[in-house]
Amino acid sequence: CSLQAGLAVLLKAERLFHSSYHSQAVHIRPICRVSHWFAQLLCDGFTVVACLFLVQDASCLAVSWELRQTLTVVFDFFSSGQGKKDWSLFKMFSRTLTDTCPLASQSKVYVDISPKNKEKELLEVSPPPTSVHEAIVQGDKKTYAVYDLLSPSLFNTSRSLNVQLKWKRPQDSSEMPIPTLHAQRYVGGYGLQTGQICTLIYNTHPYRAFPVILLETVPWYLRLYVHTLTIITKGKENKPS
Repeated sequence: CSLQAGLAVLLKAERLFHSSYHSQAVHIRPICRVSHWFAQLLCDGFTVVACLFLVQDASCLAVSWELRQTLTVVFDFFSSGQGKKDWSLFKMFSRTLTDTCPLASQSKVYVDISPKNKEKELLEVSPPPTSVHEAIVQGDKKTYAVYDLLSPSLFNTSRSLNVQLKWKRPQDSSEMPIPTLHAQRYVGGYGLQTGQICTLIYNTHPYRAFPVILLETVPWYLRLYVHTLTIITKGKENKPS
């Protein structure tokens, strides 16, 4: 569908590259194919239950390749919009969704509608979502409004879908919820000899630990050496394996 239909309509270059952060990635990995099926009959006198089991090839002789392309974009409207947390697809991308791509098996938009404090922060999304999805993310219960572009009723009332999130009461611009996991990074020193990258990762959960995968993008003007890597946790140095 290219840029004619589906979620790719939102990929307007001048909006994406002027955002606070953007990252494009291509992930390719081998996946073992399913080798065969077998059936097992369970008999308890009168009832016969047939069960099908998937068995993967232990030697992995048959391999398929999975290609996954991702685009991550961060818009900071809280800082640029005078402390307002309202947003919409048109405000972010200067475009709206007009139709789904007929070749897509799935095409959905998820909006996080789980506020930190339900009494102080009351939000509403429009138009009404096609469904609501709940999940546990980093130990917290999250609620997502789901817009299924393949749903026939989504484009019945209008040929344009502009998802909007608005807050029912003004918010204090000085109070921004801190994510459970967040990070900061800065470049120190100068040149190839003393230049360095420092990354700080914070876990604000009162008792739970989380596994973290850190992917660093090295600036072109720095040359990093693996033997200079140091990891410090709670003031103590950890030796990387």
